[in-house]
Amino acid sequence: MSDTVAPRAEFTAMTEGTRLDWQRIAEAQLEFYGGLADRVIDHLRLLDGDYGGFNVDRLTHSLQTATRAYRADRDDEYIACALIHDIGDTLATFNHPDIGAAILKPFVSEGYHWMVEKHGIFQGYYFFHHIGMDRNMREQFRGHPAFERTALFCERYDGPAFDPTGETLPLAFFEPMVRSVFAVPKRSLYAAVA
Repeated sequence: MSDTVAPRAEFTAMTEGTRLDWQRIAEAQLEFYGGLADRVIDHLRLLDGDYGGFNVDRLTHSLQTATRAYRADRDDEYIACALIHDIGDTLATFNHPDIGAAILKPFVSEGYHWMVEKHGIFQGYYFFHHIGMDRNMREQFRGHPAFERTALFCERYDGPAFDPTGETLPLAFFEPMVRSVFAVPKRSLYAAVA
């Protein structure tokens, strides 16, 4: 049903909401949720052509990271994390890992979420010293259950994925994995109504 003809809540302040209002809102949200994977894929396309000074554009980097994870027989959740880890580059220049992590959080394990959330600090091991920062900043997380996973993600998948001649599977190849991962939330306050 089109949002222009669908029944809407009638309140003008949340304190005035009724059960019927919230039923209408829940129905609209569930319908909207069905397009989440498409919106994520569309946003990934925005990375196409944005080089940010790198040797490949951000979409190619994301696809190469996911391709490397796929070739290493990582599971679909891991591959989706590899694909989406830098999705925030176009919106959050100074905290892009937080965007990818926030998008993925309801749909992936805590360890994978942490990996995406912290990958920027762990990636800094390879370049922070070139820009006057502490390359060992990741050491503050030593002992965390996902520390080694995150270090390996940067070393094997994210870090080497800037090669103009590197294998790069197309976005269409990963779409079924994205749809599968975003099909049902695992960890969300709202998971019970999804």
